[in-house]
Amino acid sequence: MKVVVIGGTGLIGSKVVGKLNAHGHEAVAAAPNTGVNTLTGEGLAEVLEGASVVVDVSNSPSFADDAVMEFFRTSTTNLLKAETEAGVTHHVALSVVGTERLQASGYFRAKQVQEDLIKESGIPWSIVHATQFFEFMKGIADMSTEGDRVRLAPVKIQPIWSDDVAAAVGRTAVGSPLNGLVEVAGPDVFQLDELIRKGLAAKGDPRHVVTDPHAPYSGAEVQENTLVPGPGAQIAETRFTDWLARQQ
Repeated sequence: MKVVVIGGTGLIGSKVVGKLNAHGHEAVAAAPNTGVNTLTGEGLAEVLEGASVVVDVSNSPSFADDAVMEFFRTSTTNLLKAETEAGVTHHVALSVVGTERLQASGYFRAKQVQEDLIKESGIPWSIVHATQFFEFMKGIADMSTEGDRVRLAPVKIQPIWSDDVAAAVGRTAVGSPLNGLVEVAGPDVFQLDELIRKGLAAKGDPRHVVTDPHAPYSGAEVQENTLVPGPGAQIAETRFTDWLARQQ
C-alpha cells in the first residue's frame, strides 16, 4: 500500500513514515524540502500517483491568526483536489483534542476549517485527535509567558508521547476509513499549571508558574475538561514521568 505522508519530514511525519515502512508499506515523505508544496500545489500530482492513502500531519509555519487560517484552508483545499484527481481512497489527518471547544483561538478555528473541508470532500476520511505532545510542554510555557512568569489555568491535561501519536496515526492509515474521529491520549491526567511547573523545574528553567483560572490557552479561555478526551479514547502506555527521566 502506498501512503503519502504530508509533513513527512517533521516530528510526527518522520515517525509515521518509519513505522509504516517497517511494516512493509510504501510510505513516502512529502514536504517542501522533498519538492512537494501543498500551498502552491507543486509536486502533488507526481507524489500522489498510485497512492491509496494520504496522511496529513503538516502544520502552519506561522501561528498568527490570518496566516494559520490561510495555510490550512489553502493547503487542505489543494491537497483534497489533488487526491480526488489521483483516486486516493482514504484521507487521514492529525488534529487536536478539544479543537471544537477552542474556537476563540485563531489556530483552532483554522484547524476546524481543515476538519470541515475534509468531511465535505467526498473522500473517505479519518481524523485523529491527539492531546498535547510531551515535547510541546516547553512550547505551552513559552506561549503563556509574560516576563519571568508563566500564567496557566488549573485545568486537566492528558499529554502523550509523539511516538505514540505516530503509532496511532499509522494504525488509522492502514485501517478502513472511519468517516469519523478517534481520540488518543497519554495514560495520566495532570493539572496543567502543576505539570508545567514540574517540567520547568526539571530543566532548571527559572520561570515562575502562576496559577490563574482565567489564563488563556493559545488565546482561548479553557474549562476543566477542555484539553482532555472523552470516553472511548485510545490510551497510550508511555508515561510523562518516564519520558522526562529519559530526557535528563
